[in-house]
Amino acid sequence: MQIIYEDNHLIAVNKECGEIVQGDKTGDVTLIDKVKAYVKKKYNKPGEVYLGSPHRLDRPSSGIVVFTRTSKALTRMNKMFQDKGTIKKIYWAVVDVLPAKEEDTLEDYILRNESKNKCFICDKPKKGAKECSLTYHHIASLDHYHLLEIELHTGRHHQIRAQLANIGCHIKGDLKYGAARSNKNGGIHLHARRMEFIHPVSNKPVVLVADPSIEDPVWKAIMETQR
Repeated sequence: MQIIYEDNHLIAVNKECGEIVQGDKTGDVTLIDKVKAYVKKKYNKPGEVYLGSPHRLDRPSSGIVVFTRTSKALTRMNKMFQDKGTIKKIYWAVVDVLPAKEEDTLEDYILRNESKNKCFICDKPKKGAKECSLTYHHIASLDHYHLLEIELHTGRHHQIRAQLANIGCHIKGDLKYGAARSNKNGGIHLHARRMEFIHPVSNKPVVLVADPSIEDPVWKAIMETQR
């Protein structure tokens, strides 16, 4: 487990693909469990360790996940994640097709199907659909794949996966949204790369950056293009 930021109120982790942030029906060990164990051991804390979870990251994705170590920080971070424009979130997505435009802002309506655990893009307002927006730009290409850097303007469920698929760009390994084949590890090449916000207690700027795993050959090749 890679800790990328830690103080008395916050702790941020570079999540690996396949790790689950919060518990579900699988009963698998969660990232929260792992971070609690880390805090308990490091600070020799008796009893139950408090840890708040103001946001999530899809299990097949990797990258930055922020937890709170105090209830005060959780309340304030919850509000920040809900308020549009308060937290800057940058993702990297490796896709199979280069978009028609080098850079673009996608504004759509997204509808979630709970039973399928999948989201669908609508080109006009529809009952239950929510507005979603992101801006992408192309920053690198390999022989068969392309790297898009994405800034999220809204934080909808599966938003990046659904909006990119809607323009014909499928994230590597993402069978649910149209990729041709799965990745061996069951993950997808979507990585929460950077996060910027004002600290909920100190009011100082916080900038978090997480590298994708270079044990993956595609991510390794991508990182080499960024040197």
